[in-house]
Formats: sequence, structure tokens, C-alpha cells
Amino acid sequence: MPAPASGCPDSCRAAACGSVRRWRGSHERRRRLAAERFARAAHRARGAALVVRARENGRLHNPEFTLIEWYRLGFSLEALMDEVEALVRELLGPVGEQRASERISYRDAFTRELALDPFTASDAELAQAGRPLGFAGAGADRDAWLELLMGSLIGPRLGREALTFVHGYPATQAALARLDPREPRAARRFELYCDGIELANGFHELAAPNEQRARFERDNAQRRRLGLPVFPPDERLLTALACGFPDCTGVALGFDRTLMLATGAAHIEEVLAFPTARA
Repeated sequence: MPAPASGCPDSCRAAACGSVRRWRGSHERRRRLAAERFARAAHRARGAALVVRARENGRLHNPEFTLIEWYRLGFSLEALMDEVEALVRELLGPVGEQRASERISYRDAFTRELALDPFTASDAELAQAGRPLGFAGAGADRDAWLELLMGSLIGPRLGREALTFVHGYPATQAALARLDPREPRAARRFELYCDGIELANGFHELAAPNEQRARFERDNAQRRRLGLPVFPPDERLLTALACGFPDCTGVALGFDRTLMLATGAAHIEEVLAFPTARA
């Protein structure tokens, strides 16, 4: 999830950098070709960095992973999706070339996959939809149900035949994104899915310091209700926004997951030099 930078480049065409560090199995040639595609695009990379998220581990998760992140001045969210799509197709090679492209609203994704409207369904209806997952839901709030349904039931079905962009996430999940002036219940935010895997998360970056402070306060109020530790507002970010933040969009693309799809890897540890399992 991209956080606003102190400034945005006026020209950046992002691409993956680096190379595959570990090859094995019968798909070695395919993986080598994928590495060459990544390396050829390296001169256009805007920024790539290691990210650490504690306690995340599994087929698609490793506590330490790589994100490619970039920002675009004056770009609409739709233009950023175009750029992300072109980049991902280039990196995926044959996997990407064979896919159509789909853009669907968060609301329509819920309606299509679960026959539920995420903006109007009751909490009881959301809980009912989540029961097959084995969660009783005691104490779960509305966003917890929405995130569970998207992550466990809807997301894995997306991107099977087309590169699928889901946009218009609920305003309560806006994070650092602006709200849609045409639909205040939705945020100007998207995620990209391929083969049921979330690859990218993009925002039309929020530039209003008062709104961002209010979001920090709402987040902490929710954490208090759930008995979780609260965090002080990021005053440096708020100060930067108050100084004048340019109109821009930004996105973070998961390098390792993209490489998994490009190489046919079944587990993220196959494309990492030092996954947790071998640390």
C-alpha cells in the first residue's frame, strides 16, 4: 500500500528490477526467460525496496518481501491502471499476453460473486456469507467482514481469465486515498488481481491534512474498541500535506508475487533467496 512521498517525480515509468536468485525444477528455462524480461526493464525502475510485515507467512506471504512503488503527477487513477497493466503484461510475458483485461467496481465484484451489495447489505447478511469460512463473527465489525469476504471468497476467484482491476473500495478502507466525489461511499483506490493473487494496490493520493488527521483519529477509535494498541498520528506526513501536496496517483506492485506468476512458481519461497523457512 503506497504512502505519499514528500514529492512526486514528473516522469516515471516503473518496471521491475533485479533478477531471479533461485532456480529449480523442470521449469528452469521458463524461469530464466522471465528473469531476463525483468532485467531488461530494470533501467526504467523508479523504486524498489524490501518491506517487513511481522507474522505474515504462507504460500503468498513472507515477512520480508519486495515492493516496486511509484507515483505519477497529474495522472488519473484510470491512467495509472493503464500503466500498471502495460507493465505487468511486459513482466508476465506469455502469462500476461494471453489474458484479457477487466475493470470492475468493488460493488460489482461483490454482486457478481456473492450476490451481495457491500454498501447496503446488513452486518447479518455479511456474516451469513462468511459462515462457510468457519468464522462465528462475534465482535467482528463491518469492515472485518468485508475484508474477510474479499480476501477469502472473492479475491481468489478474480483474474482467472483476465487481469482484473477492482476499484471503488469502501470509504472506510480508503487508507491514504481520496474519496470519489461522484460516490462518497467509495474511495479512489484499486487493486490488481491475476490468477486469484493480489499484485498491486493503487491510490489517488489524499492531499487534505485535516481529512487525514480525522482518519488517523477514526482508526485509533476503532482500535480502542477492539482492545488494540493505538498509534500517534504521523505528524510529519500531516505537516507535509499542509505544506502543499501535488495532485498525484501512486501504486505499489508486489515484485515477488509477480515473479511467481511469471515463472510458474507455486510458493513465494521459490522466488526468494532467503525465505523464512530457510532463514
